[in-house]
Amino acid sequence: MRFSRIKAAILALVAFAVLVTGVAAISSAKSGNGGGDHAHGRSHKPPLDHIFVITLENHSRDGVIGDPSAPFITSLARQYGEATRFYGVTHPSEPNYIAQIAGDTFGISEDSDVRLQSQNLVDQLESHGLSWGAYMESMPSAGFLGEGWPEGEEELYVAKHNPFVLFKDIRNNPDRLAHIKPFDGLAADLDTRSAPNFVYIVPNQCHNMHGGIYEEIAADGSDGTPCPYNEEIGDEIDAELKQKADDFVRSTVKTIMSSKAWHGSPSAIFIVADESDFDGNPDTAGWADTSGCCDSPVIPAGELPEAPNWPGGTYGGGLSPAVVVTTTGPRHIVSNTPYNHYSLLTTIEDNWNLGHLGHAGDTPNGVLPMNDLIGR
Repeated sequence: MRFSRIKAAILALVAFAVLVTGVAAISSAKSGNGGGDHAHGRSHKPPLDHIFVITLENHSRDGVIGDPSAPFITSLARQYGEATRFYGVTHPSEPNYIAQIAGDTFGISEDSDVRLQSQNLVDQLESHGLSWGAYMESMPSAGFLGEGWPEGEEELYVAKHNPFVLFKDIRNNPDRLAHIKPFDGLAADLDTRSAPNFVYIVPNQCHNMHGGIYEEIAADGSDGTPCPYNEEIGDEIDAELKQKADDFVRSTVKTIMSSKAWHGSPSAIFIVADESDFDGNPDTAGWADTSGCCDSPVIPAGELPEAPNWPGGTYGGGLSPAVVVTTTGPRHIVSNTPYNHYSLLTTIEDNWNLGHLGHAGDTPNGVLPMNDLIGR
């Protein structure tokens, strides 16, 4: 009788061990790649401490990555990471900048002096105790609210490339305006203990590949002037615009990487263009590429302003360069996943668990975080 009881107890213990092992295996499977924490899902890794976004202008991916006039940007793409299918959300510039911090274009289809009463990334960051700073090259002073500088037809700084001042709850708040500064304040801010968690950088019109400045403004040439518009995609003037942008990115990335903010904490730099090239195509309102993804607008035939012969379909911002540099993330990675500015916003929001604005996080329609490029 005693032996039978001991045998029964042993069998019960063995059965319990098998049950525990099975539950553990199931739990492990659910928490692995098949259970939601994958390249495009949320990660349990510590969040990035600092995220930097540098936005350039009006160039296609193939016109920048691998181009001899952009050797530094190309080297970053090769050494760190590149999204080969990154699109502008739409055309022209302004709605893409708005999409980056609000997850929507709000139906804006031109570069105009708009005032938006909508939630934005600044609201999200501040509500979660996170700091931010926007650094605008050639902006004359912190919190400047003019449409451009210098005033006139040839403006190096333009408000349409500064989405923060387009939102009323930022524009009308002096404390928030103080976070929008001239670019030359970046280096000092990054070497303080209070370096912003989120840093947004916009070069001037000569350093962002846009052009359109025909007169010298700074006598020493430090502002890149003059920088006329190119006549054709890839011509000598276009090559000069790309070289100036490449030099700006080189200097800026060096400033970031040599700062206290970069060292000792996980961080990432996103270098993107707002949209692809302008080539004057009358059927697309002037744009060489209107491909898109991930909630880009669909415009019916004949309903595109300034393009009565528009055939209808997705009116995306075209394939554009997107390079991601990280402190400790993956190296030599190429992502072929379709991304756009909504994806970039989603990445920022998911990193700090901010929730999602607008089209950000719209997974069913392909708006995914760029986690494969940051090792999350």
